[in-house]
Amino acid sequence: MIKRRQTRQVQVGGVRVGGNAPISVQSMLTTDTRDVEGSLNEITRLAEAGCDIIRLAVPDAEASAALKEICLHSPIPVVADIHYDYRLALAAIRAGANAIRINPGNMRDEEGIREVATLARRRSVPIRVGVNSGSISKEVRNLYDGVNAQSLAYTALEACKALENYDFEDICVSAKASSPLMMIETYRMLSDHFDYPLHLGVTEAGTVNEGTIRSTIGIGSLLLDGIGDTIRVSLTADPIQEVKVGISILRSLSLRDEGVRLISCPTCGRTEVDLMNMAQELEAKLAPIKAPLTVALMGCSVNGPGEAREADVGLAGGRGFFFLFKKGDIIAKLSQKDAIPALMAEIDKLLEESEQSNGI
Repeated sequence: MIKRRQTRQVQVGGVRVGGNAPISVQSMLTTDTRDVEGSLNEITRLAEAGCDIIRLAVPDAEASAALKEICLHSPIPVVADIHYDYRLALAAIRAGANAIRINPGNMRDEEGIREVATLARRRSVPIRVGVNSGSISKEVRNLYDGVNAQSLAYTALEACKALENYDFEDICVSAKASSPLMMIETYRMLSDHFDYPLHLGVTEAGTVNEGTIRSTIGIGSLLLDGIGDTIRVSLTADPIQEVKVGISILRSLSLRDEGVRLISCPTCGRTEVDLMNMAQELEAKLAPIKAPLTVALMGCSVNGPGEAREADVGLAGGRGFFFLFKKGDIIAKLSQKDAIPALMAEIDKLLEESEQSNGI
């Protein structure tokens, strides 16, 4: 069991971050914030996929004006992403953003930082101090011999101090790098220096395949250390994929029990059923289910009910047929055509029994 590092807690809308709160999954909109309808549609899709907090870019005054309508109707908390102009940060807070993300290091107006900290404190709006390997100044690079974990951690600490100078400590910190190794080392350093909650991510991780691997290594390694309070998987893809991967990382470490865990074996020469297409079909059918279930799809009798005994329910293939099993016990023999419908019917029964036992 993972022992999580204890951090202070911040409140992002209805989602608690840090302390003993569940680790939340974040993503960022790909839509133009000035497109209110399009942005709300994408937020709704992400919320349905399991996203807990959404971030969106606020690059100008028109976007900050649209933000008010988005915050008003968003089903999940909204974080406004601000760069350079402190006035946009003030406008985002007034528009109802549940949190803002800034890098004080690229806001050159000291009075502006003071105003942002003062208004955020007054409105109880937390600030994510977000730095990355591109945020490191020339002076800091020279001090620490380049872009590395030391220079990145120092930059994050200095960014926090810029807000602490004005008695603002309702802070969450991210210090991302495109290198998982640098990112891991940086967050480990930061976790030794303060108890602010940490937002984990490998920035610019890449496409779905490569980015998933890099993000899983970076985020997963830190979560195993008990470090991390909220995560974002950054992919060059539909943000729905970011949410799916993030949730999968948490499930694999038993840090989230919501949703179905699908066990499916790799194919081999013993497989005599169309397992690959069936696995994709089954994954799509199971995606909307929020109850914590383990479902197995096994290709042969070797990797059958015995090996997947911990599954609540599952299928094991034979020569053109499947066994339907429940908690390791075979309950039916089915044709391939009938296998998935019968499995889904059995899952519906389990869900109904669970609701009845919980008094729903």
